[in-house]
Amino acid sequence: MSGDRAAGTAEWPVSLSGVTESLVATLGPNDLWNVAALGLHAGDPVIARTWGNTRTRRNFHRRGEGYVQFVDDPVDFADAALSIVEREEPILESANAWARVSAEPVESGIDGDTDWEEWTLRPLESRIVRERVPTIDRGFGAVVEATVAASRLSVPDFDEAELRNRLAFCASVVDRAGSPREREALERVREHSKW
Repeated sequence: MSGDRAAGTAEWPVSLSGVTESLVATLGPNDLWNVAALGLHAGDPVIARTWGNTRTRRNFHRRGEGYVQFVDDPVDFADAALSIVEREEPILESANAWARVSAEPVESGIDGDTDWEEWTLRPLESRIVRERVPTIDRGFGAVVEATVAASRLSVPDFDEAELRNRLAFCASVVDRAGSPREREALERVREHSKW
């Protein structure tokens, strides 16, 4: 799993297990790349689920593909998870690896008042941009959890008090264990949400 993989012979550039958080860039009708968070459910094939009538969902239907990226920058993650990020190029500078994937819808439904759609993602080409020794960073994990809680604040099926308690806990972890970049990301979570 190193270097470039040609179109049609691609594999995922990283090992996936459980639900791996990623960012995905999809090309919109305005010819800009929309960047959003996307959880990848490990398996063969890899499955992802979009929630609501998002740009990612519409762009997957429109184009049938996107660029899944593996980043370790908490600010890029928070911005993509909770705001509209549009760019002229699909690959973020913070991407350590990426895969251009095909996206095929396989199932859809409603959970509470929210439509969802499930997609199979298959790599068409992939690249490892930089290799690094992985570290476990509690601050980054807390930022990811905060984006999930913040994104659910306006969804009626979730308990707002419970979500706010989770956000307060995440903030305390970032305060204790986070880097300056993770503190900045947590501020972005506040700016981009109803927290």
